[in-house]
Amino acid sequence: MYMARYFLEVAYHGAGYSGFQVQENANSVQAEVEKAFAVFFRETIQMTGSSRTDTGVHAFQNFFHFDFSGPISATALYHINAILPDDIAVRNLYLVHPEDHCRFDASSREYHYYIHQKKDPFLRGRSYYYPYALDMEKLQAAAKIVKGYIDFTTFSKRNTQAKTPLCTVSKSVWLQNESGYVYQVKANRFLRGMVRGLVGTMLQVGRGKTTMDEFISIVESKDCTEADFSVAAHGLFLVSINYPENILVSRLE
Repeated sequence: MYMARYFLEVAYHGAGYSGFQVQENANSVQAEVEKAFAVFFRETIQMTGSSRTDTGVHAFQNFFHFDFSGPISATALYHINAILPDDIAVRNLYLVHPEDHCRFDASSREYHYYIHQKKDPFLRGRSYYYPYALDMEKLQAAAKIVKGYIDFTTFSKRNTQAKTPLCTVSKSVWLQNESGYVYQVKANRFLRGMVRGLVGTMLQVGRGKTTMDEFISIVESKDCTEADFSVAAHGLFLVSINYPENILVSRLE
């Protein structure tokens, strides 16, 4: 029986989930999506995720791929969204080649971390409240330093399944907005806790508690106890997963 492969684009508010990937004894985004597909198609469909996000982390864009033998129309997304909880949405469905893999074929991923500096109930759960004075020049200098390294052992939490700590960072920049600050980082891959470790450690630079030389020493130490992972998960968003141009070409209309 011929099995067609599909890429499914999803978005979610991660506060109510113990991460993206299915796991025992805890609810996840993947578990909810698989459950909705099982209800609609009346059969079990196993999903493979493109990028894992931790408990409480959000995503504007993430992907699953799955194989299915029957026809699927774009209207199926309407019905699946009706089944899914309000904090998860399926956005688009793409027919791809059978060998395409949503995780291994991704060329890069981009995360944004949001910080607000005045108490705002409307940003609660979507941005990290950090009411301390920050030096933008120091933040930018630290972000620029990040791009000069490929070994991010310092910013990887322990008990990770990653086989290598090497990552190529193509974008690392701080921006200011009306609420506070946004850190934007793009790389070919990320380690567990890496973005939050970078943000927390750079904030110490921005506050003047860590010098630039000390920051460089922390990066080069390859010791995760030197990094600051204390910033909250709810400020972190997976913004985009990028693929070669020949993959996401057949979107179901």
